[in-house]
Amino acid sequence: MLGEVIKIKDFKEEKHVPTIDCPDIVKANEEFEVEVQVGKEIKHPNTVEHHIEWIDLFAQYEDDPNTVHLGRYIFGPVVGEPYVKAKIRLSKSATLIALSHCNIHGLWENTKKVTVN
Repeated sequence: MLGEVIKIKDFKEEKHVPTIDCPDIVKANEEFEVEVQVGKEIKHPNTVEHHIEWIDLFAQYEDDPNTVHLGRYIFGPVVGEPYVKAKIRLSKSATLIALSHCNIHGLWENTKKVTVN
């Protein structure tokens, strides 16, 4: 199962964990910015030999079994930091899920709850 290989840890202790920065509370259907990055506290090396290949961003709405894929952001080795900024709108409260992939250390996940009022 995919869930068994995805790693979760505190981003302040592990350089592979994606962070999600956005407001905790937003208005329904009003656009807001979401920043996702790997290496916020501890920089990831980002070399040809060891780099973040991509970040996926998802939304899991409350009381909805379906997950919405908001985007995939692909990075080449040594071109810069694995960082993205997206503008999104939510119609109801949701958990944002960021998934990143390191070419050596695999899949890493983080989540953030966003309340819609």
